[in-house]
Amino acid sequence: MSDDNMHRGTGRRKASTARVMLRPGSGRIEVNGREIERYFPIEIIRQQALTPLGATQLSGRVDIKVNVRGGGVSGQAGAIRLGIARALLSYDAGLRPTLKKLGYLRRDARVVERKKYGLKKARRAPQFSKR
Repeated sequence: MSDDNMHRGTGRRKASTARVMLRPGSGRIEVNGREIERYFPIEIIRQQALTPLGATQLSGRVDIKVNVRGGGVSGQAGAIRLGIARALLSYDAGLRPTLKKLGYLRRDARVVERKKYGLKKARRAPQFSKR
């Protein structure tokens, strides 16, 4: 992929980081070297990752190459969504109002709360019995 008409975006969610490269093309989407259908076999997760394309009606007009690492399936899909939205801004700044209104440019900062000592999980206390 040449750099002349390449647009980049980085997305993060939970423990996942996605680096997205976008350029005009025929609609090919590749995640970590595989077709998106093979990387995300679950349709709902795949749709979540590609929502910015649907919102901007660019789904068949751009090629996307994604490198994503860390976290699980849901976190990676969220990271890809933010990365695609940011790359689309670089591609066409006129899309900003649409993407902003739908909340695709906002990073979801929720992460797993750390486990505390004396507890079984972050907030789950051991079972209590009087006797």
